[in-house]
Amino acid sequence: MSNGSSVTQFLLLAFADTWELQLLHFWLFLGIYLAALLGNGLIITAIACNHRLHTPMYFFLLNLSLIDLGSISITLPKAMANSLWDTRAISYSGCATQVFLFVFFISTDFYLLTAMAYDRYIAICKPLHYGTLLGSRACVHMAAAAWGSGFLCALLHTANTFSLPLCQGNTVDQFFCEIPQILKLSCSDAYLSEVGLLVVSACLTFGCFVFIVLSYVQIFRAVLRIPSEQGQHKAFSMCLPHLAVVSLFLSTGTFAYLKPHSISSPSLDLVVAVLYSVVPPAVNPLIYSIRNQDLKDAVWKLMTG
Repeated sequence: MSNGSSVTQFLLLAFADTWELQLLHFWLFLGIYLAALLGNGLIITAIACNHRLHTPMYFFLLNLSLIDLGSISITLPKAMANSLWDTRAISYSGCATQVFLFVFFISTDFYLLTAMAYDRYIAICKPLHYGTLLGSRACVHMAAAAWGSGFLCALLHTANTFSLPLCQGNTVDQFFCEIPQILKLSCSDAYLSEVGLLVVSACLTFGCFVFIVLSYVQIFRAVLRIPSEQGQHKAFSMCLPHLAVVSLFLSTGTFAYLKPHSISSPSLDLVVAVLYSVVPPAVNPLIYSIRNQDLKDAVWKLMTG
């Protein structure tokens, strides 16, 4: 990476100007981080240890919890350490690693949510073919494709971003290394290649979004044709948590990257970044378990021995 000799470290955005407020932010984010670790850890352990939950739906949910643990562990520990030690510095290699892993987990997250939409579609619209279309091998292949696509996406974006010459200093206006903020430090016109990659990624994301929307159109049409109210309730209980997670992920992420430049400010960028990088991994376990009795029973059994 050519500009490593000129920039050896970056300065991240501080949460507050005073030590007391920085300490408050530390305890707040520590609580959120521990809640995310506990929630996702319980889901992973409950699914792994309960043979009743060894189905495609819970297999994808286990992968999603692993991704949530990874994505929140990339951003919050460093931010908490900086607040506690009253520093803003992150090394050049540390920043590049943070960008790579964050893009990797976020990209894999969305590809996996797309695979989960397909799982819901098959389960409700073609239940007689569920075992054939979504066997264990098919599930592993879909999960591997999601992880592999996320890795390739992260590799391309990270290599392209950190090959750019940086002429605007080393201050990143965010609490973690984020591609749009690093592009602001690059020389004029040098960032256009990365912008092109971001456009391609946005098109792929839009394609996945269209697939999810079309899947749920078919799902809701099938659910409304179910004669029994109990059957409809069970189908909605299966689909609504996934739809809520997709909506939260897309709404916060889209606003973070596509909001008008005229309303952009460091404080707004900070709030939006927290909403799309910190909140979803912490609340996803609650969203998925609140309407899922099987998962709640498995978690309760795990907690009570």
